[in-house]
Amino acid sequence: MNRIAVIGAILEDPRNTQQAFNGQIASFKGIIKGRMGIPFDAENKAVISITLEGELDEINSLMGKLGQLPGVTVKAAVASGGGKAET
Repeated sequence: MNRIAVIGAILEDPRNTQQAFNGQIASFKGIIKGRMGIPFDAENKAVISITLEGELDEINSLMGKLGQLPGVTVKAAVASGGGKAET
């Protein structure tokens, strides 16, 4: 069953972490519905919000991969019900 979720990520020193972060995101492009990034240049940080719809295992896999990246902190909220009905 598909779930709707949002992942919030904070990138420390985004110039050094963003390439690896984007690489992981690209490998899950099939479940990503939208992305918004806000740079905080004075603090040398970036905040990224990713909205997705996919199987819970896929969402958890992406969370795990992003959470293992140095300088990246992630949290997620997952809807309790499903997204689109599977056919």
